[in-house]
Amino acid sequence: MLVDKALDAFGIYLRTKNSSELTIAAYQTDLIQFLEFSAYELGVESQDLEVEKVDKYIIRSYIGIMSERKLSRKSIARKVAAIRSFFKFLCREGVITQSPVQKISAPKISKSLPRFLFHEHISKLLEASNLISKNGLRDQVIIELLYGSGLRVSELVGLNISDVDLASSLIRVSGKGRKERIVPLTDPAREVISEYLEKRKDKDEALLLNYKETRLTARSVRRILDKLEKKANLNQHIHPHMLRHTFATHLLDGGADLRIVQELLGHKKLSSTQIYTHLTREKLRDVYMASHPRAKSEGNL
Repeated sequence: MLVDKALDAFGIYLRTKNSSELTIAAYQTDLIQFLEFSAYELGVESQDLEVEKVDKYIIRSYIGIMSERKLSRKSIARKVAAIRSFFKFLCREGVITQSPVQKISAPKISKSLPRFLFHEHISKLLEASNLISKNGLRDQVIIELLYGSGLRVSELVGLNISDVDLASSLIRVSGKGRKERIVPLTDPAREVISEYLEKRKDKDEALLLNYKETRLTARSVRRILDKLEKKANLNQHIHPHMLRHTFATHLLDGGADLRIVQELLGHKKLSSTQIYTHLTREKLRDVYMASHPRAKSEGNL
């Protein structure tokens, strides 16, 4: 099968799996780079490459080239995962009998613990919003939903007014793979959303609008957080996902069940949520080391 036909078929398959357009675009980019390399290795034009001709030696050579170019382990692992999914699909469709990626392992990635904010930092961030203006109320809504409900920034900007049930203090969120989940609203979030909507004179369905009264983008949310971070005099860069990390960390610190946190975050696998238990253990250890007199060595006393 020629490469273009194989890529088109794989793209259709990903859409049937409800993969987002961003995910599909990322897969296509990674695969096109790899297949162009494969065509070069086989001495053919890219459009004339037959996917059946790609073997494990080409894949190993590609991984070696990426390492020589100092790509991070995370980037290499992502590209290998895209190649693996592609050839697994071709096996399932009967285009090839065995995947050339079958016995190739991606470089192991050391998982770094996510950064989070302490309660006092959240308070300063909330105090930085101007609660008199419409956009100030909107900025407060952003923080309340990222931190108070643990939303991803893509989920936040995708919210419509109809997704918010103020009477029941619940919001309907469309997560990864268009999977819906219901997430609770905090009392402060419900109040500030109500105030924000009262100030609006438009009829747009989007919950959050920019100054042009069109739907807010993820990039705009990052800019708003940058502005609030400076206004609050916080000496660290704050990004939307950090507020989601903080949401999960504070819940577990407060004794929440891991499965409940998994459901609130919309994680498909429990392992994605378990990283926060490591984070809370690290925090406990730091507090213990700083506070207990027997935790310090005599040399440090």
